[in-house]
Amino acid sequence: MLPLDRFRPWLYAAAAYNAAWGAWVVLAPRHYFALIDMPAPEPIAIWQVVGMCVAVYAPGYWWAARDPLRFRHYVVIGLLGKTLGPLGFAIAVANGGLPARFGWTLLANDVVWWIPFALFLREAARASGGWAALLRGD
Repeated sequence: MLPLDRFRPWLYAAAAYNAAWGAWVVLAPRHYFALIDMPAPEPIAIWQVVGMCVAVYAPGYWWAARDPLRFRHYVVIGLLGKTLGPLGFAIAVANGGLPARFGWTLLANDVVWWIPFALFLREAARASGGWAALLRGD
Protein backbone atom coordinates (compact mmCIF):
# COMPACT_ATOMS: atom_id res chain seq x y z
CA MET A 1 0.00 0.00 0.00
CA LEU A 2 1.32 3.42 -0.97
CA PRO A 3 1.38 6.16 1.70
CA LEU A 4 -1.33 8.17 -0.06
CA ASP A 5 -3.69 5.19 -0.26
CA ARG A 6 -4.64 5.57 3.39
CA PHE A 7 -6.39 8.83 2.49
CA ARG A 8 -8.75 7.19 -0.01
CA PRO A 9 -11.67 6.95 2.47
CA TRP A 10 -11.35 10.67 3.23
CA LEU A 11 -11.29 11.55 -0.45
CA TYR A 12 -14.31 9.35 -1.24
CA ALA A 13 -16.10 10.97 1.71
CA ALA A 14 -15.21 14.43 0.39
CA ALA A 15 -16.56 13.48 -3.04
CA ALA A 16 -19.83 12.21 -1.58
CA TYR A 17 -20.20 15.15 0.77
CA ASN A 18 -19.57 17.77 -1.91
CA ALA A 19 -21.99 16.10 -4.31
CA ALA A 20 -24.69 15.81 -1.63
CA TRP A 21 -24.26 19.31 -0.20
CA GLY A 22 -24.11 20.87 -3.65
CA ALA A 23 -27.27 19.04 -4.74
CA TRP A 24 -29.05 20.11 -1.53
CA VAL A 25 -28.24 23.77 -2.09
CA VAL A 26 -29.14 23.68 -5.79
CA LEU A 27 -32.41 21.77 -5.29
CA ALA A 28 -33.55 23.33 -1.97
CA PRO A 29 -31.70 26.65 -1.81
CA ARG A 30 -33.81 28.21 0.93
CA HIS A 31 -33.56 25.28 3.34
CA TYR A 32 -30.22 26.19 4.95
CA PHE A 33 -31.39 29.74 5.58
CA ALA A 34 -34.54 28.46 7.25
CA LEU A 35 -32.38 26.24 9.50
CA ILE A 36 -30.27 29.17 10.69
CA ASP A 37 -33.21 31.60 10.78
CA MET A 38 -31.71 33.97 8.26
CA PRO A 39 -33.26 35.57 5.17
CA ALA A 40 -32.16 33.88 1.96
CA PRO A 41 -30.26 36.04 -0.53
CA GLU A 42 -32.10 37.43 -3.51
CA PRO A 43 -31.89 36.38 -6.18
CA ILE A 44 -31.65 32.87 -4.70
CA ALA A 45 -29.75 31.75 -7.80
CA ILE A 46 -26.64 33.30 -6.23
CA TRP A 47 -26.76 30.67 -3.48
CA GLN A 48 -27.50 27.92 -6.02
CA VAL A 49 -24.31 28.89 -7.85
CA VAL A 50 -22.42 28.32 -4.58
CA GLY A 51 -23.98 24.85 -4.41
CA MET A 52 -22.95 24.15 -7.99
CA CYS A 53 -19.39 25.27 -7.28
CA VAL A 54 -19.17 22.96 -4.27
CA ALA A 55 -20.60 20.06 -6.29
CA VAL A 56 -18.01 20.60 -9.02
CA TYR A 57 -15.28 19.56 -6.57
CA ALA A 58 -16.87 16.10 -6.16
CA PRO A 59 -15.40 14.49 -9.30
CA GLY A 60 -11.93 15.79 -8.44
CA TYR A 61 -12.06 14.21 -5.00
CA TRP A 62 -13.44 11.00 -6.54
CA TRP A 63 -10.56 10.83 -9.02
CA ALA A 64 -8.07 11.61 -6.26
CA ALA A 65 -9.54 8.78 -4.18
CA ARG A 66 -9.17 6.35 -7.06
CA ASP A 67 -5.56 7.36 -7.85
CA PRO A 68 -4.20 9.60 -5.06
CA LEU A 69 -0.72 10.12 -6.49
CA ARG A 70 -1.89 10.93 -10.01
CA PHE A 71 -4.63 13.35 -8.92
CA ARG A 72 -2.90 14.86 -5.87
CA HIS A 73 -3.15 18.36 -7.32
CA TYR A 74 -6.93 18.29 -7.04
CA VAL A 75 -6.49 18.15 -3.28
CA VAL A 76 -4.24 21.23 -3.47
CA ILE A 77 -7.10 23.05 -5.20
CA GLY A 78 -9.59 21.66 -2.67
CA LEU A 79 -7.59 22.78 0.36
CA LEU A 80 -7.09 26.18 -1.21
CA GLY A 81 -10.86 26.57 -1.52
CA LYS A 82 -11.41 25.21 1.98
CA THR A 83 -9.02 27.84 3.30
CA LEU A 84 -10.07 30.85 1.23
CA GLY A 85 -13.79 30.25 1.86
CA PRO A 86 -13.52 30.65 5.64
CA LEU A 87 -11.15 33.60 5.16
CA GLY A 88 -13.72 35.32 2.97
CA PHE A 89 -16.41 34.50 5.52
CA ALA A 90 -14.34 36.04 8.33
CA ILE A 91 -13.86 39.20 6.28
CA ALA A 92 -17.60 39.34 5.51
CA VAL A 93 -18.47 38.97 9.20
CA ALA A 94 -15.95 41.64 10.18
CA ASN A 95 -17.40 44.02 7.58
CA GLY A 96 -20.97 43.31 8.64
CA GLY A 97 -21.81 41.55 5.37
CA LEU A 98 -22.79 38.25 6.98
CA PRO A 99 -23.97 37.23 10.42
CA ALA A 100 -21.72 34.82 12.32
CA ARG A 101 -24.45 32.13 12.39
CA PHE A 102 -24.01 31.73 8.64
CA GLY A 103 -20.65 30.13 9.45
CA TRP A 104 -22.17 26.83 10.62
CA THR A 105 -21.89 25.59 7.08
CA LEU A 106 -18.13 26.15 7.14
CA LEU A 107 -17.61 23.49 9.78
CA ALA A 108 -18.71 20.64 7.52
CA ASN A 109 -17.79 22.24 4.20
CA ASP A 110 -14.30 23.33 5.12
CA VAL A 111 -12.92 22.94 8.63
CA VAL A 112 -13.47 19.19 8.98
CA TRP A 113 -11.31 18.60 5.87
CA TRP A 114 -8.32 20.75 6.85
CA ILE A 115 -6.40 18.11 8.79
CA PRO A 116 -6.88 15.13 6.45
CA PHE A 117 -6.19 17.25 3.37
CA ALA A 118 -3.11 18.85 4.95
CA LEU A 119 -1.78 15.43 5.97
CA PHE A 120 -2.49 14.10 2.48
CA LEU A 121 -0.61 17.00 0.93
CA ARG A 122 2.35 16.50 3.26
CA GLU A 123 2.61 12.91 1.99
CA ALA A 124 1.98 14.02 -1.60
CA ALA A 125 4.80 16.57 -1.33
CA ARG A 126 7.15 13.80 -0.18
CA ALA A 127 6.05 11.59 -3.06
CA SER A 128 6.50 14.49 -5.52
CA GLY A 129 10.04 15.34 -4.45
CA GLY A 130 9.15 18.23 -2.15
CA TRP A 131 6.69 21.07 -1.83
CA ALA A 132 8.18 23.07 -4.69
CA ALA A 133 7.79 20.13 -7.07
CA LEU A 134 4.23 19.49 -5.90
CA LEU A 135 3.21 23.13 -6.30
CA ARG A 136 4.88 23.36 -9.71
CA GLY A 137 2.70 20.49 -10.82
CA ASP A 138 5.52 17.98 -11.27
